[in-house]
Amino acid sequence: MNSYQQAQTAIPCTNPANGEYLGDVAIDTPDDVKAAVARAREAQKAWANSTFKQRRAVLNHISDYILENVDDVCELIVKDAGKTYENALLGEVMPTCNKIKWLNKYGEKHLKSEKVGSGLLMHKKGRIEYVPLGVVGCIIPWNYPLQNIISSLVAPLMAGNAVILKPSEQVAFASNKFVKITNQALEKEGFSKDTVQLVQGYGDTGAALISARVDKILFIGSVGNGRRIIQASAEHITPVVMELGGKDPMIICDDAHLEKAVHSAIGGCFINLGQNCVASERIIVMAPMYDKFCQRAGEIANSLRQGEAKRGGNVDVGAMTTPIQVDITEKLVTDAIAKGATVLAGGKRPEGNGCFYPPTILTDLTDDMDIVTTEVFGPVMLVFKANDEEHAIAMANDSNLGLQSSVITHDRARGDRIASRIESGAVCINDFGLCYVNQDLPFGGTKYSGYGVMNGRDGLRAYTTPKAILADRFPLEIPPALFPVGSKDYDSAKASMRLLFGRGIGYRLKNLMALIGVSIMAKFSK
Repeated sequence: MNSYQQAQTAIPCTNPANGEYLGDVAIDTPDDVKAAVARAREAQKAWANSTFKQRRAVLNHISDYILENVDDVCELIVKDAGKTYENALLGEVMPTCNKIKWLNKYGEKHLKSEKVGSGLLMHKKGRIEYVPLGVVGCIIPWNYPLQNIISSLVAPLMAGNAVILKPSEQVAFASNKFVKITNQALEKEGFSKDTVQLVQGYGDTGAALISARVDKILFIGSVGNGRRIIQASAEHITPVVMELGGKDPMIICDDAHLEKAVHSAIGGCFINLGQNCVASERIIVMAPMYDKFCQRAGEIANSLRQGEAKRGGNVDVGAMTTPIQVDITEKLVTDAIAKGATVLAGGKRPEGNGCFYPPTILTDLTDDMDIVTTEVFGPVMLVFKANDEEHAIAMANDSNLGLQSSVITHDRARGDRIASRIESGAVCINDFGLCYVNQDLPFGGTKYSGYGVMNGRDGLRAYTTPKAILADRFPLEIPPALFPVGSKDYDSAKASMRLLFGRGIGYRLKNLMALIGVSIMAKFSK
């Protein structure tokens, strides 16, 4: 944090498309953050004892509000993040409501006490209880202001936790509005709004949240910031879920339908102007398709309309959310062009105001270009030519990141074969990024893309402590007498283990007889 930020007491919020001043949001001090966590811990006591019916009711209130006020919600997203109304609706409202619907349908099933076997202990019965952690801290980015707020809090909330969210300062204005939806929903069901709170500010606010001894941290952001979060969390051994960056590959096979391949790539790269951790940044096209793909993709990208979004589809893509990200994108593209990359579309920052950078396609890429290995998080498609299937897979795996990936092919068996060999947390066959939409699937990455998952059964249970319970199966009072040790106890135990764990009927029968013999000798030796 620079000295200017340190002197600030509020975050000035503006519309990235036109610079319109939206208002100021007060910055929370480290003491404010500590107090918020204390309030959350107190509020969580009542929430942890809530029924699943009450939890579903709160989540339904959230979804109902969003749907009933969807125009206002989308307008706020557009103003604070610069995106189009269509992207706000389909990219934020839809997945948020979808997640809530899944949690309400399956949350209780995955969180209720689960019976398990007792193995050798036939006189016992086992179960797992999924106990809320307490207070979950969520440090979230700016690319999806509604989805990042609501989708990050509803799973830990369903699991019985209180939640403290620290959103990016870039979308502080919308975040303040959106968290109130949850506050109102909680109060409707008689629970404290302190169960879900927002803390606003810059980097030191996030650091204060980590040091406030929350019980788990969800971090969504860059690899560099992720490393800092992990280091800070080590002080209190706080568990973390890391959803970090991506440099997602899309393999387009030589048997793919051209229009399907091109539109999958265009969507995967340019939805939300590439400000998407699962953006398909690396398009790997097999040689027979390469020229046709490049020509058609260039035509579409050059025809996309960009500008300040109005309701009614006046533009195809809006503004980027932060001026810093525009600068990063421009620097990476300029470096690539200077080193020999060919521009099929875009490639130059427009003059004028607003955080705009055009949809850009680059080919003739070489390893000395920073853009080949660095996550752009902007509207840039990198197109590579692969000689064959093996070459394409090798290129896809040639990255330190492994979040999501895609394969476009007409051959189902081929798609499955390639998918099984790509090193990533998920593979979407014949589409892009939709693994996140299927809430039954876990969402997470490999390599430097992080660890832990957000969605599905495992993502929900990650906000609990699985407590093992072993209880009596029968009302018998048999003392587990281990002492004093008898003269034949070792021989008896040895024969028993060989009987239980040995392989082959003959071997086990031999040790059964040995066990009987030892038991008889032990009886008469007393």
